[in-house]
Amino acid sequence: MPKNLTTKILEAHLVGGTLVSGTEISIRIDHTLLQDATGTMAMLEFIAMGLPRVKVDLAAQYIDHNLLQTDYKNADDHAFLTSAAMKFGIYLSRPGNGVSHQVHLERFGVPGITLLGADSHSPTAAGISVLAIGAGGLDVALAMAGHPFNLPCPEVMGVKLTGKLPDWVSGKDVILEMLRRHTVRGGVGKVIEYYGPGVASLSATDRATIGNMGAELGSTSSIFPSDEQTRRFLESQGRGGDWQPLSADEGATYDEYDEIDLSTLEPLIACPSSPDNVVPVREVAGTKVDQVIVGSSVNSSYRDLMTVCRIMEGKRVAPGVHFHVNPGSRQVLENIAQDGGIMMLLMAGISIHQSGCLGCIGMGQAPGTDQISLRTFPRNFPGRSGTKGDKVYLCSPETAAASGLYGVITDPRELAKTRSYPAVQNPVKYLLDDSGIIPPLEDRSTVEIKTGPNILPFPDFEALPDTLRAGVVIVLGDNITTDHIMPAGNKVLPLRSNIPAISEHVLEQVDAEFPARALATGNGIVVAGENYGQGSSREHAAIAPRYLGIRAKIVKSFARIHKANLINFGIVALVFKNPADFDLFKQGDQVVIPDIRRLVESRAGDIPVFVNGREVATLLEISDRQRQELLAGGTLNLVKQNHH
Repeated sequence: MPKNLTTKILEAHLVGGTLVSGTEISIRIDHTLLQDATGTMAMLEFIAMGLPRVKVDLAAQYIDHNLLQTDYKNADDHAFLTSAAMKFGIYLSRPGNGVSHQVHLERFGVPGITLLGADSHSPTAAGISVLAIGAGGLDVALAMAGHPFNLPCPEVMGVKLTGKLPDWVSGKDVILEMLRRHTVRGGVGKVIEYYGPGVASLSATDRATIGNMGAELGSTSSIFPSDEQTRRFLESQGRGGDWQPLSADEGATYDEYDEIDLSTLEPLIACPSSPDNVVPVREVAGTKVDQVIVGSSVNSSYRDLMTVCRIMEGKRVAPGVHFHVNPGSRQVLENIAQDGGIMMLLMAGISIHQSGCLGCIGMGQAPGTDQISLRTFPRNFPGRSGTKGDKVYLCSPETAAASGLYGVITDPRELAKTRSYPAVQNPVKYLLDDSGIIPPLEDRSTVEIKTGPNILPFPDFEALPDTLRAGVVIVLGDNITTDHIMPAGNKVLPLRSNIPAISEHVLEQVDAEFPARALATGNGIVVAGENYGQGSSREHAAIAPRYLGIRAKIVKSFARIHKANLINFGIVALVFKNPADFDLFKQGDQVVIPDIRRLVESRAGDIPVFVNGREVATLLEISDRQRQELLAGGTLNLVKQNHH
């Protein structure tokens, strides 16, 4: 029977379960990826397991998020992560060396492997045919300890690409078209696999852009075949020996199909404040722009940035526009410098920043009140920029550069009236410099782990009670993101290794009284609508509510990573059997879930919940393994029990 590429990679890594969509499978993980915002907690979790070193083929720790050193906290975290990486046999990418996804693509990724990353945009590695999955930090820590990764077996959506992109249209417009068609929920429970004759025309870095923002569809991962474009990229990195051809078998089938004729695409833009609020650029052309940012975790490759350099060459940014460039890696920056691009940007009046996430995670670069910001970033959730009521648009580097030149949102095809398309290609051979990466040490015996005063041990959580009596602390609507639950930004992110301090910020954008009310309630419950927890992999959106006493969440539907994180930290994740029952819950209501412990133990799917004495039917749709984790009060408790 002909197989698609996703099935082939999953089969080669399967260690438990069968490939039936929706059932739980366990897969072997080849590479793990941590960044510093999620890595401090993941490293504390790994240390709690008491192992002498990582048990995975390659583990990498990147310092790319918490780069603003406004006080001692981030610098302390970096010293902690550096010493822990040295101690446990992990590659460390230093501050300023680049964004995890771009650097892993350049220096480590190998076609056909699995990568588990504590960052939802890990599927950037699809650019070189790596099956990369975002997960919470604890799941990544377990993979580092040699445990398989458990997940619901995904369906595979096959997207056939035909034709070739026209001038002034790039990979960003392909994924914006996918978001326009399928929305932020369209990929939930699926791997998006691209195939067909159009794939050959897309560079590895264009594919990486499409893979990165597949996360915005809610998908488990994305994958491209490994072909001549993949080989070209690996050879340009001096890693040609890592290449192998990989593709779906002739006649392979998919659970769902879509098709995009690349030649019909035009420049697209996601309007505030959701990545799927997509329209053609021409429909919003003429809107005044105050800020433009190109780079961070997506559209920060050589091809993307050099395209901007060529468009801006000999020109100036429009008056009143602040234009920033955030290179994806030091390698990208060095190669652009070699080709004269840095002078083009500087002469155009553009600010060049260090290689890192920066404004994409709310670390600086916040727009002013009522200002319009055009970004090539993957997300424009409300307030994520660091400014309340922000107006952030997502677009391609071509659209960003054209708009920066004219001071208003501009369809980049307007530039064709005065110039030809720069059609930048990635280098045949990159300048290579790995001095920003510290490889694992041979002798780790003398390494001392450095912990500053902001790094606290992981809190203790008690087991699931026999009957849960709790109060409804808040009722929320649809599409609540992890940015709503646990804000990013330069105030909150440095608290990642201090759970008591970070928990004071839970849901503060929605309801500033939530943390105090949750603590006062004792056992608390959160009630919400569809797609609860969409967005990033940040497990703090589960740990911090649990620290505040939240024991259950009852919603219409969950996003995949957040649901897994809730179970990891002992929060019961329930779904309404009848979505209309959502209306029965009000803030302050008393809820009883009788016999919850016995029901979880007995593998019950139906969990009756009583609100103000009235019975509401809910479902607990989790695996037997996750039931054991819930009973123990969280995965770490279970791991410790099993080790004793």
